[in-house]
Parts: sequence; C-alpha cells; structure tokens
Amino acid sequence: MRSIFILFALLSFTVCFGQTDKQKNNSIPKELIADNGKLIVKFDLTRGGAISWISISGSQRSFVNIADEGRYIQQSYYAGKSLDRKAEGQSPSWSPWAWNPIQVGDAFRNRAKILDYKQSKDTLYVKCIPMQWDMNNRPAEAEIEQWSFLRGNILTIRNRLTCHRTDEIYGDSLIRNQELPAVYPISALKNLYTYEGNAPFTNAPYKKLEVKNLASGFWGRYKEVSENWMAFVDDANLGMLVYNPQCTMFLAGMAGEPGKEATSTSTSYIAPIKDEILYKNSIYEYEYYILIGSLDEMREQIYKIKKNLK
Repeated sequence: MRSIFILFALLSFTVCFGQTDKQKNNSIPKELIADNGKLIVKFDLTRGGAISWISISGSQRSFVNIADEGRYIQQSYYAGKSLDRKAEGQSPSWSPWAWNPIQVGDAFRNRAKILDYKQSKDTLYVKCIPMQWDMNNRPAEAEIEQWSFLRGNILTIRNRLTCHRTDEIYGDSLIRNQELPAVYPISALKNLYTYEGNAPFTNAPYKKLEVKNLASGFWGRYKEVSENWMAFVDDANLGMLVYNPQCTMFLAGMAGEPGKEATSTSTSYIAPIKDEILYKNSIYEYEYYILIGSLDEMREQIYKIKKNLK
C-alpha cells in the first residue's frame, strides 16, 4: 500500500510541475540551491541535477566530493553483461563493463542532459538523460528522475529510472548489484560506523569499522548492516549518514588518503546495495535518506524515520 502511495505522490508531483518554460527556452541555470537554515544543498543542473554540495548553513565547507563525474551523490544503475567495447570508444580503464547509466556524466566528462527541473521552497525535482559511464558521449536509452525534500538536517530522496533500451548486445534478465545510491563524502570524514548486530533498532552499541582503501582491490563489502545505515564522520563524530530501509548490504571505503576536501581526488564512499534485475523496458524506483549531524543524533533520527515508515 505504501508503495502505491509513493507512486501516486510522485506522479502527482510530476503533473503539478510539468514542462517548464525555462527548459523549453534552453535557459537552464547552473544549479538549484535549497537553504532551510540548517543545511544548504546544491543540485548541479550541468550534471544531471545530482547533489553537488551539502553543508551546514553558514558554512563554506561541503561534505560532498565532486572531483569527477563518477563522484557526487547520484543515481547509478547496472544491467546486462559486461562487454569489451574499446573498439567503439569504450574507456580502457572501464572495460569490460555493463550497461551503466550515470546521472552526472561519463568517464570522458561528457555530461547528462537536463530535460526538466522545478523547485518549490525545499522541494526539488530534476529529470535528465543519463550517460553510459564507460562509453564516450553515449547517452543511455533511459531517463532519470529525482525528487528531493529537505527537512531540517534530513534530505529525503526519491529516485526513478525509466529504461527503454533497444540494444541487443547486453542481454536482459540478469541480476546485478545496484548502488542505491552512490554517495561520495569528502575523505576528511574518515571514520566509518554502522550497526551490524542481531538486535537492530534497540540502541545496541554501533561499531567503528576499519576503512578499506580502494587501492587494496575493491571497496569494503558489508552484508549484515541490520539498521540499514552507514556513516562517515570526523574525529568530533560530525558527518554524513546514508540510510536506505531496503538495504542490509553496503559497499564503503576510501580512495586516496584521509583529510581531503570536495575537489580532491581522495574521497570516501558509501553505497547501499541490493540485487535487482533491470529489464530493457522497465521502471525502477526507491527512496533513501541523507543526514548531516552528530552520529548519535543521526542514529536517533533514523529510528524516528523507521517508526514513521510503518
């Protein structure tokens, strides 16, 4: 029933906003900004409307890494077989690779095209044509939509992917890990926490995890995240928490070194993971939360969100 309600709300939101005159006149601004006195959130309309900045209001320090088109806080999906397409312009660094539509842009720094956007106070909507990450300037046969709701220090995001693929090379009906979503906090947030125990949502002690560096082979894999969240914080326990109620599997880690900021090649990483099949003609949508604050405060707020979801 709740999924039906969410779908109705999303459709109502879309109908209400509709096609904008700005979009038709090609006068799209570079970004949308929401500031509710607690947080400032920026959405980069030159990069698919992905989240490019989250800071405490009044601060000039963003918690989001934006070093390249693979960073940000953005939608990223996987479908089909991994293929070697270097003869067709595929990046050698990302070969073989599956069908992978990216909200921001591709590995060659070509960017997604905005189709529509709208802002009403602290509620924002964007729609774009994503790019295939591994290919050079190949828009994906899909659309990405994102609804964002800023309430206090909590950002609620509803994402939707609409696929209409005509390719015959990747195949169909294959289960893939999905990043729901891909989140890149700054590496200055270097301490990783979660709860992995068998008594979730009882205020049992959470755990500080060893941060696996990407240079060791891959991100850290976590399969028992029983409270559905992970957080990167600084030494004062201030930072960013990612909560997806659907996911108990997460990827997390760091590339480069700790202590770096938004434009550094060094970054932290969190992605709630779920195994899903994305069919060639399908719609996939989900909801997640980004919180900024102290670790204990954010965990307490997660408990309240979970209670309200019932």
